[in-house]
Amino acid sequence: MSRPSWSRVVLKLSGEALAEPSGFGLDNSVLSQVANELREAREELGTDIAIVVGGGNFWRGLKGAGQGMDQAQADYMGMLATVMNGLALQDALERAGQQSRVMTAIEMPKIAEPYIRRRAQRHLEKGRIVILAGGTGNPFFTTDTAAALRCAEIEAQAILKGTHSGVDGVYTADPKLDKTATRYDQISHMDVITKGLKVMDSTAISFCMDKKLPIVVFDLLAPGNVKSILKGEQVGTLVG
Repeated sequence: MSRPSWSRVVLKLSGEALAEPSGFGLDNSVLSQVANELREAREELGTDIAIVVGGGNFWRGLKGAGQGMDQAQADYMGMLATVMNGLALQDALERAGQQSRVMTAIEMPKIAEPYIRRRAQRHLEKGRIVILAGGTGNPFFTTDTAAALRCAEIEAQAILKGTHSGVDGVYTADPKLDKTATRYDQISHMDVITKGLKVMDSTAISFCMDKKLPIVVFDLLAPGNVKSILKGEQVGTLVG
C-alpha cells in the first residue's frame, strides 16, 4: 500500500532518543542531527512540524512511583524534565537556522509560551517548528498520550514516532531479545492493542484508532528518514 504524505505532522521523541550513550543527559550530536533534518524537511517539503518530547533521559514518573513517591508528584517532575528537553531542542533548531517556539502545558512564562491551540497553529502556519512540552499537563498520562491529543487538536494528519537504539519499526517481538522477530510494514491499531505490541501506551493507541490517526514508527537516528516519510516513502512501520 502506498503511503500518503502529510502537510502537518507531530513528531514524538522520547527523552532517551536525545540522551548520551549512558541513557542520561543530552547528546549534542543527536540534537544537532535531529535539528538539521527537521530544518531541511521544513524548508524542502513545507510540512508543518510539531514535536512532543518526553523526559526519560532526566526523570521517569513511573520510576519515582515505584520507589514509593506519590505518583502525581513524580509525574509533575517528569513534566519538568520534558521542558528541559524542549529548551535544548529549541536551541539546536535555532542554531541550525530554524525558527521554533516552545509551548508548555504547565505555565512557566519566563522560559516558554503557554500551550494555546490556536497560537500553536499560527506558529506552524508561519513556518516555525513548535515544541510541545509538559505532556498533557496532567499526572497519570504519558507523553505518548500527549502526542495523540495534540495531533488531533492542531489538526495534524499523522504521528511520527521516532525510536532509538537501532529499532526501526514495530516487530512481532522484541528484536533485541528474539532473533526470529520480524518487522511489520503495516499493522492496524487494533492489532497493536490485541497483540500487546510496545508501540505507544494503550491510551494513546486507542485514541489514535478512534480519531483515525496513522502512526509511523521509525528509526529517528537513520539519516534522511524524516524527509523520506514525508515524501510518502516506505520507512519503518505504518500503524493505521
